[in-house]
Amino acid sequence: MPTQESKKGKKIGYARVSTKDQDLSLQLDDLKSFGVLESDIYSDVVSGAKDNRPGLDSCLAILQPGDTLVVWRLDRLGRSMVHLVNTIQELTERGVFFKSLNDGAIDTTTASGELIFNIFSALTQFERRLIQERTNAGLKSARARGKLGGRPPIGANDPTVVMAKQMHENKALSVEQICETLCISRATYYRYISL
Repeated sequence: MPTQESKKGKKIGYARVSTKDQDLSLQLDDLKSFGVLESDIYSDVVSGAKDNRPGLDSCLAILQPGDTLVVWRLDRLGRSMVHLVNTIQELTERGVFFKSLNDGAIDTTTASGELIFNIFSALTQFERRLIQERTNAGLKSARARGKLGGRPPIGANDPTVVMAKQMHENKALSVEQICETLCISRATYYRYISL
């Protein structure tokens, strides 16, 4: 991976607050103090849990190899640790550096910062594997007790099945109209008819 010295780029800032009642000023001031031009700062006023963040999307789209994405804190960027790690890994693969102003060691422009980030990445991968293992163990345990996952099966006496069969026999409506009326898919309709 190239060092920042080998390929100087721009500092691009991103700031976010969750609600309109909150103020971006502190983040913007710190980003500008770090040397990010006001014209190179993107922002959103939206909860971090939301997928739709137009400011972040625009910011990520303009980043070029050698640029550094600068945020005030890590929680301004990522929806979750997994999202944060994935975003920074994608930036790294594009040759873009990352710096968090208030999280000290998270600075991929330095060797030690890159090491810390790689430790975070490994911990995130470890967390994902633990969740998979717990989920699989829970499913195995439930199956051993005779419990199956998923929705309970629908029987021939279910009101929607009965209605679908009656509408089918009536022949007044097309399959599409029956599906639309009952809010079911075409595949579900044929499954109901076969019960």
